[in-house]
Amino acid sequence: MKKAEIGNIIEFREGLLGLVEKVNENSVIVDLTIMENYRDLELEEKTVVNHKNYKIIQGTL
Repeated sequence: MKKAEIGNIIEFREGLLGLVEKVNENSVIVDLTIMENYRDLELEEKTVVNHKNYKIIQGTL
């Protein structure tokens, strides 16, 4: 499994997208505000996702 890098866009939890801001040993911290419907979903701006729970959608911006 390839780990995400800073700047990657990942998909997790059935369709949520996030921009990777920090890579930790077991997880990444992602910015969710890149999603068009971010405000409608009433989510926090950032979240932590374990490396096992995402797939890379787009390479580094």
